[in-house]
Amino acid sequence: MKKIKLRNWKKHGFEFLSIFIAVVSAFALNNWNENRRDARSENKILTEISNGLEKDLDDIKLNVGGHKTGISACNYFRKAFVDKNIETDSLMYHYFNLTRDFVSIQNIAGYETLKSKGLELIKNDSLRLKIISIYEYDYNTLRKLEEEYSEMQFQENYFKEINEELSPNFKIDNNGNIIGIDSPIKIQENKRNKLLLYLWKIQSNRIFILKYYSEIEKKIKELRENINNEIKR
Repeated sequence: MKKIKLRNWKKHGFEFLSIFIAVVSAFALNNWNENRRDARSENKILTEISNGLEKDLDDIKLNVGGHKTGISACNYFRKAFVDKNIETDSLMYHYFNLTRDFVSIQNIAGYETLKSKGLELIKNDSLRLKIISIYEYDYNTLRKLEEEYSEMQFQENYFKEINEELSPNFKIDNNGNIIGIDSPIKIQENKRNKLLLYLWKIQSNRIFILKYYSEIEKKIKELRENINNEIKR
């Protein structure tokens, strides 16, 4: 009788062990499949973010070039206001760029996808924090500087007054086309000094934002390198 019980115990023990192994194996397989899916999703989103950052660098390049031409315009009209010789062929080019504003365009589709799936999908803590910092802080700061910060709204703040002083000096043909400007430009001294201060203000703010663009550009390039290294793992 004892032998039968022992045999039954061995039988039930073997069945229990088989079931336990099957359950653990199924759980491990399911966990492995989920990890694989998460890894594929992580790489896909990281690739999308990296591609978006590459496009952001192109937009930064355009805005940086625009602010640099704005600085050149300040130098051009500074010469004109202090009765120095200027090249009239480039007059309208500089006139157009003098108070030109810019917007900050960011490709955030990849980051929005990441947020919808959960930021913790990025397993690398350092990489995740850098991504969050770029999109939540640096990009928002840049957008506010370009589009909301009052001192950076050159067209709104300065164009009207500068144009009022310049417009009487423009040479216009019978078809209404601007063909040049009187030289020296005739502006009252007190108004000329005011315009020179405007030029200083415009140029200083453009230099300021160029420095910020330079910092963000470095961060983006570093982040793209980190992302690409993470994808290759």
